[in-house]
Amino acid sequence: MHELPGRILAIDLGDRRVGLAMSDPSRLIAQPAGFIERRAGKRPPLTALLAKAVEIGATGFVVGLPLDEAGEDTPRAAEARRLAHELETRTGHPVRLLDERFTTSAALRAVKAMEGSTRGRRGDVDALAATVLLEQALAHGERLFQSSAEKHSVARSTTDGDEDA
Repeated sequence: MHELPGRILAIDLGDRRVGLAMSDPSRLIAQPAGFIERRAGKRPPLTALLAKAVEIGATGFVVGLPLDEAGEDTPRAAEARRLAHELETRTGHPVRLLDERFTTSAALRAVKAMEGSTRGRRGDVDALAATVLLEQALAHGERLFQSSAEKHSVARSTTDGDEDA
């Protein structure tokens, strides 16, 4: 019997909140894992993220990389890259950056499809956006974490703006 690879913690870094999602230990299923409030203009809540990783037993991370419509880095992308580096340095676990374009809009569409309201539930939407991000990562499978030579490479989303077409 082989050992399970362990949970992945997905992080959707926002200005006010950090949405979180986690995989099951076999890395097949993604589910929301809450959110962390963030003070505007402050650095990402690294200590709280590390505590959450320990709490759920994370052995890998996916950090959303905010790219613009052309797929180029945005000013917030540097912050996501720094966070990814800190997580990897402090935990020794692999961290991958994944294009996060359209994750929030996909989360909002899901809430509306269930005839729900986002009023007063922005943190839940952020956690759902992190879940969409993690689902994309899990769709890439183990190859997302295989090559250490390709650290911090961006795996392009297969679900981009095509939903509206």
